[in-house]
Amino acid sequence: MKFPEPLVEGRLIRRYKRFLADVRLPDGTEVTAHCPNTGSMLGCQPENARVWLSRSDNPKRKLPYTWELVETSPGQLACVNTARPNAQAREAVQAGAVVELSGYQECRAEVKYGLEKSRIDLLLSGHGTAPDAWVEVKNVTLSDNGQGFFPDAVTERGQKHLRELMVQVQQGERAVLFFVVNHTGIETVRPADHIDRKYGELLREACDAGVEVIAYRADLCGSDSSPTGVLTLTESVPVILEV
Repeated sequence: MKFPEPLVEGRLIRRYKRFLADVRLPDGTEVTAHCPNTGSMLGCQPENARVWLSRSDNPKRKLPYTWELVETSPGQLACVNTARPNAQAREAVQAGAVVELSGYQECRAEVKYGLEKSRIDLLLSGHGTAPDAWVEVKNVTLSDNGQGFFPDAVTERGQKHLRELMVQVQQGERAVLFFVVNHTGIETVRPADHIDRKYGELLREACDAGVEVIAYRADLCGSDSSPTGVLTLTESVPVILEV
């Protein structure tokens, strides 16, 4: 997927109230941008970091700018807009770029399911006699020396999703946890046991129960370390579950 318009570069002043970020533009103007990320954004808000914003001309919007990307360290970019991964995953699946999920004819989003009243990110069907695939998508941006971790904060919602996926397997369906790696410095993905021990335990339990776990990385930046404007998923990333 591509951003419809070129992104606006700036420097991060601060993020606050979770959904707001003050950014200084190259001409010195300071703007407040919407921060579409409910997580802690651990490691993704360095002081004075280079950031990139999208801009909307919708007159009904209170804040025309949206925070999309951040340079977490020299030459490494991360996408912090958690509204993007579902679209990235869906586009990749429909393009046949995700080998593990190829062959399905129909892809629906935000389908209600489960005893805990959840919504699955992607429901894939129409693959001959193969069972439907229930796909939960997660955004991975927490990086440490090439290792990616999820989650970046305790997530009861994420724990619920793992329980729901296990039930789908028990009912004879496919259940898939899809990590979208939106950080160019991440080479492997593993559960963040040091942040949410319960999530790590549930993830390993889910794998033992038959839930599949895959990870694909987006190519966010070019050779000059600036955004390409493309969020396409390009390659598989190993998932490591050993403690």
